[in-house]
Amino acid sequence: MKDDLTTLRSAKETWESETVAKTLKKFPERKAEFSTTSGITMARLYTPLDVASQDYLGDLGFPGQYPYTRGVQPTMYRGRFWTMRQYAGFATAEETNRRYKFLLDKGQTGLSVAFDLPTQIGYDSDHPLSSGEVGKVGVAIDSLADMEILFDGIPLDKVSTSMTINATAAMLLAMYIAVAEKQGVDSKILRGTIQNDILKEYAARGTYIFPPKESMRIITDIFAYCKDHLPKWNTISISGYHIREAGSTAVQEVAFTLADGIAYVQAAIDAGLDVDAFASRLSFFFNAHSNFLEEIAKFRAARRMWARIMKERFKAKDSRSMRLRFHTQTAGSTLTAQQPENNIMRVTLQALSAVLGGTQSLHTNSWDEAYALPSEKSVTIALRTQQVIAYETGVADSIDPLGGSYLIEKLTEEIEEKANEYIARIDEMGGAVKAIEAGYIQREIADSAYQFQMEVEKQERIIVGVNQFRQEEPPLEDVLRITGDVERYQIEKLKKVKAGRDATRVAQTLDRLKEAAKGTDNLVPVILDAVKAYATLGEISGALREVFGEYRES
Repeated sequence: MKDDLTTLRSAKETWESETVAKTLKKFPERKAEFSTTSGITMARLYTPLDVASQDYLGDLGFPGQYPYTRGVQPTMYRGRFWTMRQYAGFATAEETNRRYKFLLDKGQTGLSVAFDLPTQIGYDSDHPLSSGEVGKVGVAIDSLADMEILFDGIPLDKVSTSMTINATAAMLLAMYIAVAEKQGVDSKILRGTIQNDILKEYAARGTYIFPPKESMRIITDIFAYCKDHLPKWNTISISGYHIREAGSTAVQEVAFTLADGIAYVQAAIDAGLDVDAFASRLSFFFNAHSNFLEEIAKFRAARRMWARIMKERFKAKDSRSMRLRFHTQTAGSTLTAQQPENNIMRVTLQALSAVLGGTQSLHTNSWDEAYALPSEKSVTIALRTQQVIAYETGVADSIDPLGGSYLIEKLTEEIEEKANEYIARIDEMGGAVKAIEAGYIQREIADSAYQFQMEVEKQERIIVGVNQFRQEEPPLEDVLRITGDVERYQIEKLKKVKAGRDATRVAQTLDRLKEAAKGTDNLVPVILDAVKAYATLGEISGALREVFGEYRES
């Protein structure tokens, strides 16, 4: 093999000095250097020379086996396709329930709930700070009554539900458990995910409530509760998606997401949990961006890195603890208001990269989302995009079809190497929480976002329809708008809930919650009692605010 590589190296040098050099004199390349969005140089050609040091079994292995580079399941999509889970939620629980039934009827295989901003930051629809935001970017959920409407007629023992919620994740999970009970469904068979990733909120998004220490306590309480009561539930979705949407590179997305994952695992261990008792229910959430080959390599690198982190750093013994299972969403930040139909092509290619990268679950954005929440027509096209990839292209018929590509393997290796450098730097700072408190991660993301924007403005990076190939076009019509009627309707519903409940019972459950927050008891059962008494999301959040205080970024 060594002799073969020597011969190959000599042949490549001859090809470059003779064949390539002659061509370059007549037809120069488009630019002096080609690189990915992470700044990784793309070579003109990749050969076995680029992967000569690779240990197949140690670095790649087989699907379903450590280090899971080629996939977390032995047969991947040959057994079943990824979950087609369209993210949806707007206006009221009634409207969103209708959209869920519409999507399920069109062939969606999992639900994904978008909540409005007041729900995300723990305010009821009648709070002054909620004014103008009720139902705008997701569904408004004030109490168990709304959650009952949201899932009315949807059997929770038959569907898997993902909820994109963080600071108030314990409250929404409690409401979901209570709805399941009312349907007669045992919590032990519930399947789904709560995002519950507060660290990326401090770093990239901003919908936090409580300080880091208290937020981490709630998260580890959820880990402990679900271990015993919801064994099939994914207790956290450690999210690189929003880190990427805020402007990070692919390498930073992997590095900062896994650094957050390390922090959650360590916090759970510090809280007395055995790593193999909770790690198998950790899940991840990544972005599928537009640099097609880099994205495929990114997913593979993240899987290998997490397997090694869990085995080597945390000494996990159960193979399930080492598997990085992830949901993917196509990149909202790449959707353009200019020539919006182009977004269909962008989403298709991004979705294809996620499938080739081995995702377990996928959301495809709708082409009109640069303007508003998606219409029924556009969300159907987005779902059909996944179905065409699954049933018509053949890419799901073989596992890791681009594995073994010299380029993909080299790029996977380079992303892993650069992401590990970031993690080492974060470790030196004392971990992800310290790095966030110091503003390090936020600065790195901001610098990358600025660099990308400068490249676009200088036309060093082309966005079709934005900085090249522009055309005059009329504004988009018939977009979905959420009016003020939604807010008024939601407030009236909330008044009726408060008038019809047992006020004494509500007060007692909130008092018990405050006492539990002052101590060390697991908060989830106490929150569940409050939810069942129809205490509102704002009241429960307010009780915890009294004890924990609120986080203010320095």
